Amino acid sequence: MVSSIIVAAGKGTRMGANVDKLWLEVAGRPVIAHTWKKFNDAKCLDEIILVVRNGMQSEFSKLAAQFKFSKPFRIVVGGAERQDSVWNGLAALSAKTEIVAIQDAARPCTSEALIAATIQAARETGAAVAAQPVTDTIKESADGKTISHTHDRSRLWSVQTPQTFRVEVIRRAISAAREKKMILTDDTAACELIGQPVRLVRDHSPNPKVTVPGDLPFVENLLRSEKSF
Repeated sequence: MVSSIIVAAGKGTRMGANVDKLWLEVAGRPVIAHTWKKFNDAKCLDEIILVVRNGMQSEFSKLAAQFKFSKPFRIVVGGAERQDSVWNGLAALSAKTEIVAIQDAARPCTSEALIAATIQAARETGAAVAAQPVTDTIKESADGKTISHTHDRSRLWSVQTPQTFRVEVIRRAISAAREKKMILTDDTAACELIGQPVRLVRDHSPNPKVTVPGDLPFVENLLRSEKSF
């Protein structure tokens, strides 16, 4: 059985004060509705766990009814940090789940082909992540004012979601991070703690995350260009 966890419990402070980016309308529906639909329609997935902020459960239930999402889903409350929310999502998985794909709720352009590719890679390696090679030159600054180092971009990748794992692998990895009281913004970083190899799955299509207001027009254009829209 293959399950997915959509992490929708964050505050998204970079979008602006008192703005919940997941509920901003883009291409005719809220950002979260686009993301949920992609995972609802993906034939490679059997169930969806939505991890949300406490008090938002009914809003997500209404969204499912409004857009007639048919895939089995459960709604659970998130934690203080991302890995806490993922941990809560893992606890809610069906007992038969072998593979889990973890997705940012604010990433509404993820294709089914990419989801399926990460699932296959996770079956083979134990862990996989959607990623794209870095094309910009990356500079490091120690003081935030001047350049201290230039990185070799030929070795750099920008990781996205889904981040997909054998269930026992990600449970062990997140458990290690929690024991060390580490705060991680990326699930594969927990795998690094336990020495678990993570397969890079190259995404050849744009898969942006809605983070700041300037992201919305780009995301809208991508969504409207999809044949299934």
